[in-house]
Amino acid sequence: MESSPLTDSLDHFLRHLTVQRRLSRNTVNSYGSDLRFFIEFLQQQGISDAVRITAVEVRAFLKDCHAREIQARSNARRLSALRSFFDFLVFQGVLPLSPAAEIDLPKIGSALPGTLSLTEVDLLLASPTEAEMNPLRLRNCAMLHLLYATGIRVSELVKLPVQDCSLSSGHVRILGKGSKERMVPFNAEAGVRISDYLEQGRPALLGGRGSRFLFVTSRGGAMTRTRFWQIIGEMARGCGISKTVSPKTMRHSFASHMLAGGADLRALQMMLGHADIATTQIYTHIDTSRLKAGHQKFHPRG
Repeated sequence: MESSPLTDSLDHFLRHLTVQRRLSRNTVNSYGSDLRFFIEFLQQQGISDAVRITAVEVRAFLKDCHAREIQARSNARRLSALRSFFDFLVFQGVLPLSPAAEIDLPKIGSALPGTLSLTEVDLLLASPTEAEMNPLRLRNCAMLHLLYATGIRVSELVKLPVQDCSLSSGHVRILGKGSKERMVPFNAEAGVRISDYLEQGRPALLGGRGSRFLFVTSRGGAMTRTRFWQIIGEMARGCGISKTVSPKTMRHSFASHMLAGGADLRALQMMLGHADIATTQIYTHIDTSRLKAGHQKFHPRG
């Protein structure tokens, strides 16, 4: 991509997201990728300065994305990135108005997140037999229990420092997206699993080495997200669950089961680390969706 006043503005915007808004690296990279795609489109039209961008160019860009069969969800994300970028340029005095202000987001379906039933959760969290008891099994069992007990993200789970898990208070301290801190409680059963792992599993895995991470590999380092995805899938298949189970499945199950049990939506928002309660509200539709499916199945005129 050629250097231009527009690429300079993009660099300033990405620094703003990193330094001022303290967004995560992955989020900033996502903004950068979407906006560079837009700037490359503009350069093909001979536009290299933000002041020449109008709603016509934005609509032409989205039309081009649609012609490339890019999904509506991705186009909605790109338009959201453009709006943030243009709002930044307006604030900086580069533009008088945002050229994306009057453009509507592409309509996308709200896919409900996949969850496990309570019976399936019980199967997955079942105690290992004496024959299965080993350091890796103790670790994996503790990780699953903590994941379902708190609903934390897999990235937060695998990088959790040992000092940020308090067995005495039954809380984990999470430094989430945008370096925002939150305290999330966990239940007594998860506490027992973590205690067993700390006493019998973690020392054996470390073999005298030190590590700041709670959950460690046989090499003494933190586990990767990819490896935990593999482990949770293997454990689900091993106990007879036919669904595809991932860390997100456990997070979604935690949220939907909490709401079904009467949890406060604001409290759940805090535990999940959602910046916007609208993100949390998707879980309120899950039980409604199941009720409708049951109604259609059993009603004589369904």
